[in-house]
Amino acid sequence: MTATRRLPLLVSPSRRAWLAAAASLGALALGAPFAHASAARKLTLAGWSKPISEITNLLAEPDKGFFKAQGVDLAYIPGAGGGDAIRNLLSGQADVAFTDPGSFFMALDKGERLRGIYDIYPQNVFNVVSLKSANIKRPADLKGKRIGVYSLSSGTRQNLLVLLHQAGLSESDVEIVVTGVLNFAPLLQGQVDATAATDTGLLVGRRRGLGEVDVMEVRDYINLSSDLFVLRETDDPQQIALMRDFLRAYRDSAAWMIAEPDEAAAVASRRAIDGTDRAINREIIGLRNAAALAPAGADGIAPPLGAFDMALWQQGADAYRDLGLIQRSINVRDVLDASLLPGASR
Repeated sequence: MTATRRLPLLVSPSRRAWLAAAASLGALALGAPFAHASAARKLTLAGWSKPISEITNLLAEPDKGFFKAQGVDLAYIPGAGGGDAIRNLLSGQADVAFTDPGSFFMALDKGERLRGIYDIYPQNVFNVVSLKSANIKRPADLKGKRIGVYSLSSGTRQNLLVLLHQAGLSESDVEIVVTGVLNFAPLLQGQVDATAATDTGLLVGRRRGLGEVDVMEVRDYINLSSDLFVLRETDDPQQIALMRDFLRAYRDSAAWMIAEPDEAAAVASRRAIDGTDRAINREIIGLRNAAALAPAGADGIAPPLGAFDMALWQQGADAYRDLGLIQRSINVRDVLDASLLPGASR
């Protein structure tokens, strides 16, 4: 289901596996070769991650120039989670946040005036992994277990709680253990019974000898989006026009990575801090390409890139309230705006 309703847009006054090993980086100017183009308008994107292979379509800007082609001079501020991206947006350091639904809902719950404008990964990429010997096959089996998460503010914890909610369980029914992003070692060492992770984290874990495990995919229970673009409310026509061009460029970059995954893997080997193994790059890119494509509707037609499934988003917002992660009800039609998507009517 694609939202077409226009909302008053955006001014407020005001995963993953390689982050721990990455050196701290400053703002990365992805469009540096084009920074002096006279027509380019500067736009700063606050990310949840360092420049890793998952976001190769953004890192490819010096090579492909998708944003330059739309008159956008793109800069990227790295982060360590969706909460970082929201904080950089609210502080005025960024124009757009690449964040997760939980961080978005929590900011809205605090009264921030924000709008989601593009569903980056409509497919949920989170999971809960356990050793075969633990015999954890379904969410109800997690009761009384120790479960690892990256951090208490991470999407791993939030999606774990959503998964527990589907089985009628809450956080008090389990013991949550903060293990950091490299959290398969505690699982193998018996420090936790299960661990929450992402698809790419699991991929790397298996490459490093994780062995046979049981995996519960959150999307099999509730396929809530993993990430979206968020802005502050504004009625500035120039800012709105810039955001339209940004989304057009991002869509083109995402379509390129879907169409040319091998080329993208080669770009990741030059641009991503975790891109040393091109074969792993290719697998990670394949996972992110799959997450970017929404399931086909009842008519057999898949929604365009960036479209919101309002029913699923509402289900997710309601689950966050039921879990106590947010205190007030959120009507997602009031905070998700598809009017800036490429091809949307103005």
